[in-house]
Amino acid sequence: MNEFFYKVIWGNTIKDWLIAAGIIAGCLLMAKLVQKIVVVRMHKAASRTASTIDDFIVSLLQRSVMPYVYILTVYAGLNYLAIDSRIFKILHVAILVTTVFFVIRSISATLAYFFQRFTSKNAKAPAQQNQAKGILLIVNIIIWIIGAIFLVDNLGYNITTIITGLGIGGIAIALAAQAILADLFSYLVIFFDKPFETGDFIIIGDKMGTVEYIGIKTTRLRALSGEQLIVSNTDLTNSRVQNYKRMEKRRVVYSIGVVYETSPDKLKSIPATIKKIVEVQPDTQFDRTHFTGFGDFSLTFEVVYYILSADYNLYMDRQQAINLAIFQAFDKAEIEFAYPTQKLLLNNMKSNTERSITKGKIFN
Repeated sequence: MNEFFYKVIWGNTIKDWLIAAGIIAGCLLMAKLVQKIVVVRMHKAASRTASTIDDFIVSLLQRSVMPYVYILTVYAGLNYLAIDSRIFKILHVAILVTTVFFVIRSISATLAYFFQRFTSKNAKAPAQQNQAKGILLIVNIIIWIIGAIFLVDNLGYNITTIITGLGIGGIAIALAAQAILADLFSYLVIFFDKPFETGDFIIIGDKMGTVEYIGIKTTRLRALSGEQLIVSNTDLTNSRVQNYKRMEKRRVVYSIGVVYETSPDKLKSIPATIKKIVEVQPDTQFDRTHFTGFGDFSLTFEVVYYILSADYNLYMDRQQAINLAIFQAFDKAEIEFAYPTQKLLLNNMKSNTERSITKGKIFN
């Protein structure tokens, strides 16, 4: 019987083969028990919580950790045997590739989880979520390239030559695609810093429009007149951008001029009249009205109030209502609006009388 166990097959005794098989079977059984008891219980506990981090950990254990453990058990059992150096080298390369694969996969999954959590809170529109997927794809490509370089280095190849070649090629590509790379980095700045989002109405210099799409190289705006404006991301990040979508309330400042012939009592009543008119308007907050100065042809009052909304149409509706109410109130009180005038004084030498001629037009 002992002779049977010490019979050599492929360089190992049957006893060694049985021990290796026992190591593999025992380790697989332990791993299976861990998966059935620990992982399953963790999954049930995670399903009862509102947090998603525990669900992610369980998913990571099931998709990456446990398969790698099963592969390690097989490798541990085979490692007990006396294997030919060439076959052992193949096994070593296989376990190294497997290790790098599952480590990179775990890192990629972790980054994807936290990146998606970040984007789900900030990127509400489908277009923004698609942009987030594009960025995640770029990050994953970089991670896998780093993992491939690490694998090649551990396989014994001279990585310095490869890195030097990639560095020279990278410099050449960067010089050739300098503008594209600048727009790409500007896109990342726009995505993470979020000076504007899809649907926002913005003004850049003398151009304005609603943001329709934020691409890797350009951002597209829909102008008020209907045409599409295409602006490079670099121009956007280098410019002062006015974002009207994020306006909480609109401050309105304008002036009203009345003629110099207006009596002092009527002048005193104007601020209170305008205040009353503004305060009765909904979604409007009165700030102040003051007699600010003596103009060339008018007595000037400055009116300041707030529209408690960013809606431009609402602002125009309230402005129209206030203007009509002021016009009616001034007409009722017989207060005249001023308009540009000139007075010519003519001296009559014979009668020593003066005549004044006034000419002008209505001031808008």
